[in-house]
Amino acid sequence: MRDRGQGVPYLFILYQTYMMEASEIEKRMGPAIAARDCFAVSTEISPDNDITLTVEKDKGSVDMDDCVAISRAFESAFDRSVEDYSLTVSSAGLDKPFKVLRQYSKAIGTMVVAKLKGGKKIIGELTAADNDEITLKYKVKETVEGQKKKQVVEYDDSFPMSEVNSVAPFLKSE
Repeated sequence: MRDRGQGVPYLFILYQTYMMEASEIEKRMGPAIAARDCFAVSTEISPDNDITLTVEKDKGSVDMDDCVAISRAFESAFDRSVEDYSLTVSSAGLDKPFKVLRQYSKAIGTMVVAKLKGGKKIIGELTAADNDEITLKYKVKETVEGQKKKQVVEYDDSFPMSEVNSVAPFLKSE
């Protein structure tokens, strides 16, 4: 391998030049994704330029036509012979934790599983979410003073995002 000065091999410089960046992909693909009434959840790029573009919809769900249209738009925006990439376009998935605020907003009024720092797991209705905190309405069976049997107690609590490990849709099999 030839040295390009400064001790950096020539091959590394070529590889670095053609490595795609998530921010550039999301910037260039934003209009095509929005045209399908979708939004980007994540863009993951492996060292080999294997790209996984995950999208979601505010209303309804992502279907195969959405994925195909976004994939075609991607191929128009990025020249495969120059970029040398492989592409997978997928939906966020029903069992995957939320990654962006729009997913939380879409889930307001639905049942979710929130895993908090310290190992606490809460299954409840997501009633509010913003960049700072989420609010859950949930029920717990616990001992109430003056009662012999445990009683169901309903809570409506907010949790700072800094205390939340993950939030995902609640699937009845959990």
